Amino acid sequence: MNRLFNEHKIDYIIHGDDLCLLPDGTDAYALAKKVGRYKQIKRTEGVSSTEIVGRILASAKEIKVREGRECSSLHGEPHNLNSIQGEESHANGGHISHFLPTRQIVQFSNGSKGPGPNARMVYIDGAFDLFHAGHVEILKSARQLGDFLLVGIHSDHIVSEQRGMHHPIMHLHERSLSVLACRYVDEVIIGAPLKVTRDMITTFNISLVVHGTVAESNTFLNGKTDPYAVPKSMGIFQMLQSPKNITTTSVAQRILANHEVYVKRNAKKEASEKKYYAEKKHVSGD
Repeated sequence: MNRLFNEHKIDYIIHGDDLCLLPDGTDAYALAKKVGRYKQIKRTEGVSSTEIVGRILASAKEIKVREGRECSSLHGEPHNLNSIQGEESHANGGHISHFLPTRQIVQFSNGSKGPGPNARMVYIDGAFDLFHAGHVEILKSARQLGDFLLVGIHSDHIVSEQRGMHHPIMHLHERSLSVLACRYVDEVIIGAPLKVTRDMITTFNISLVVHGTVAESNTFLNGKTDPYAVPKSMGIFQMLQSPKNITTTSVAQRILANHEVYVKRNAKKEASEKKYYAEKKHVSGD
């Protein structure tokens, strides 16, 4: 705490109104509260980092089970195909988001009123799964190339097709909120298509389409159909040097590398979240 307040000149530590516990079960912000430098805000209902970590751990477990069965089948041991197909269906769509899409997502935006008539519109797209520092930096770089940054967020189906059945970790609405909350983003297209078409460029008056050099899967570099063929033919495409080499996979791998710690930590946090929802009361508007 001394390092945060003195070295980094932090005035307050802010967290949502749900409990945040350390692995030993104690309040993570007890010291900040003790010195009066803690402030609490309303949490975003239905979006939980604890749940997202749980998805990563569960996906890793499912992959190991499947690999074990595939190994058994190679050695002539029978397996239940229906059972495996059922697991695949669960892995791809079994994680249910509790976020209500009817919520006013404008509160996550930077308050942009839209591009001016002669604004230089920059477009960048991707999954933006497990939104991290690498995403922030590439969005910052993209925003510096124009007057207005439009971000296309691919649907869950597209991400799953490109990266595999255990992706994305976060659902479309969760990923959209993360991107909208970034200060460099002016607007988003929720469920953007993989291919950037001429009609799309015309509709949104896009001046420049960019793509980072660090990404989970640059499909057009692997001999597959290039989703940026049209903007390239129009001379408005630019590869943007990614400031950081962080990826969604590298973030997930950090969690999996400390599997036991996170399992214990998540068990305690999941219990506190269940208690939070169980004790939440209806407030009448009368």
